[in-house]
Amino acid sequence: MTAQSRARLLDEAERLFLAQGYDKVSVRAVNAAAGMNPAAVHYHFGSKRDLVVALLQQRLGPLWAGPLADLDRARARGRPPAVGEIVTIIVEPFDRLAREPNGPMLLQLLARTVLSGQELPWDDPWFRHQPWRDLLAAARPDLSPREIADRWRLAFDLLLQLYGQPVADAFVPPPAPETVAAFVTAGLDASRPADPLRTERGDS
Repeated sequence: MTAQSRARLLDEAERLFLAQGYDKVSVRAVNAAAGMNPAAVHYHFGSKRDLVVALLQQRLGPLWAGPLADLDRARARGRPPAVGEIVTIIVEPFDRLAREPNGPMLLQLLARTVLSGQELPWDDPWFRHQPWRDLLAAARPDLSPREIADRWRLAFDLLLQLYGQPVADAFVPPPAPETVAAFVTAGLDASRPADPLRTERGDS
């Protein structure tokens, strides 16, 4: 019954977010729409934010899970991924979602949630930083952990801003996915920045 209750709350929350927008939907409204008691969301998820996290993981996680797991298994067998492979796997679902009925709303929720800077209760490892850093480290072992973390932060901020913009602000459609993927790949796969201290000393 718990799984069915959670599923019903997620379904109703998604429907309400699509119809009214995140800010206008209260926890009480989700509980009422699901025909459940006023404490249902808090019991099953903890908060409105945690409800959104669960919704995003359930709806978006499967879009990336299979291809990324394949890359991870190939890396474990000794075949490092190319940066372009990683980026294409990320960008193509973003592009498809942007063109589906519920997709823009989910992308806006994802951008809003991730860019808030809060620590979030993700269960799916692919919603966390480390698996992405591990893949890039395998593709670019010459990069330091700090450089890898910074490049991913810039890449994900760009993608979330691009695809997660409110529909009312989306006067210009996103560029073609091939263009987005090429741009992000170029940033992630760029040459290592010069060390200013080494440059000043004239070291090679």
